Amino acid sequence: MIIYEDNDIYIEKEESEIPWLKIFTKEPYKELGDLPKELRSKLWNIYDVVEYEMKKYYHPKKINMASFANMLPRVHIHVMARFEDDSYFPNPMWGEKLREANLDLPDENEFFKRVVKAIRQN
Repeated sequence: MIIYEDNDIYIEKEESEIPWLKIFTKEPYKELGDLPKELRSKLWNIYDVVEYEMKKYYHPKKINMASFANMLPRVHIHVMARFEDDSYFPNPMWGEKLREANLDLPDENEFFKRVVKAIRQN
């Protein structure tokens, strides 16, 4: 599900028990260094907004950021809110599941609205 889109970038929700967004460039650049400098700055500014809003809204133990792009060889950044009682913590979300979690998180649609509003104001 896409929660934000402009001419250069879009943000998708990853289906997960935790708040997890992926920021993509529309142009399928293979490496961060391949992005024009202005687009690279825009990407990191949007990352900053997403991270800030995620921390402010969900109050996670930690924010995880990843950009492997091995399976999908194009620039994208994962932004994940992590909680001590999520199913994988402290392991990465791609790691071994340690428990069954039942997180009681606030409404994600409100979070999406906050992210979009903050990006547009930035």
